[in-house]
Amino acid sequence: MAGASDEQIPADQSSGVASISLDPSPSVSLQLTLEERFALVRSVGEECIQEEELMNLLAKKPIPVCYDGFEPSGRMHIAQGVMKTISVNKLTSAGCTVKIWIADWFAQLNNKMGGDLKKIQTVGRYLIEIWKAVGMNLDKVEFLWSSEEINSRAHEYWPLVMDIARRNTLHRIIRCSQIMGRNEKDELTAAQILYPCMQCADIFFLKADICQLGMDQRKVNVLAREYCDDIKRKNKPIILSHHMLPGLQEGQEKMSKSDPSSSIFMEDEEAEVNVKIKKAYCPPKVVEGNPCLEYVKYIVFPWFGHFEVVRQEENGGTKVYNNMEELLGDYESGALHPADLKPALSKALNVILQPVRDHFKNNSQARDLLKTVKAYRVTR
Repeated sequence: MAGASDEQIPADQSSGVASISLDPSPSVSLQLTLEERFALVRSVGEECIQEEELMNLLAKKPIPVCYDGFEPSGRMHIAQGVMKTISVNKLTSAGCTVKIWIADWFAQLNNKMGGDLKKIQTVGRYLIEIWKAVGMNLDKVEFLWSSEEINSRAHEYWPLVMDIARRNTLHRIIRCSQIMGRNEKDELTAAQILYPCMQCADIFFLKADICQLGMDQRKVNVLAREYCDDIKRKNKPIILSHHMLPGLQEGQEKMSKSDPSSSIFMEDEEAEVNVKIKKAYCPPKVVEGNPCLEYVKYIVFPWFGHFEVVRQEENGGTKVYNNMEELLGDYESGALHPADLKPALSKALNVILQPVRDHFKNNSQARDLLKTVKAYRVTR
């Protein structure tokens, strides 16, 4: 993956985006300057390929199309639920339309839920219920089921997949196996070889201007930009890759749905959240690789704009942090101890998750969906 498309551009942490309202009504994007819209969209990604192209897109296209997608593969953890909601609401506030690709066929190709399409689609409906409950503004969001869309426009889709496959070596496609939660040494099925070609085709099939996916998906998004070079297409999809929230235990780079101790799930009860955070890896004065601090940075601050730690007076008293830098300074110095950080984090997370719990308790259809999904066995 050489060349300019591989250049990594860090997010601007001082863009002042937090001061911009995230009300996604159509009039909001008209009230923002081009620079404010750019800052809002850019703040979604840990990496952007390329910033200049993004600015040009926002200047020339009033309603850009952002593509996001997910495999319905089990219960939803807080990164997929809350972080995606924050990102989508920023994008729609900036005037974008967001197409969320419910990749049911892809989950079947990847043998999720044992390859049972009916189960996969049930999980997909459950995930949509969570986003509604947690506060994703759906006015400019389209949920598209891959099986339905591909079947309805098969004459467009499959020639595109075939052309992408024809222009790439097997080795190049296998390098994209990370997008499926696999690695290049895994024994892949023929279906899993087809998967990256299809995901690459999705970007063009959905007429996406921006690919808004996790850092673990960047390889196939770069493949899409390389494909543009092959076919001499000038307007390449812009890659906006968001941060991957780690698991709660030491050394877990990514949350795992098959390991409940590594994740906070969106409908976890308050007591479950408290226990998981209490047991989470959070060594005193250690910032690097500390998942609790990551939760504060990527979930609590974007959601509330501040982080409140309640302590006894002899331990420093209650303190409200308004930025991550101040909090990290206190944590590294020992002025903020894990014994105070963890209860404050649990409290903030429980406030965010309470509307989801209420929805699944009070809505009979949602309650039945959750009961069904919880009974499914998650397969890798």
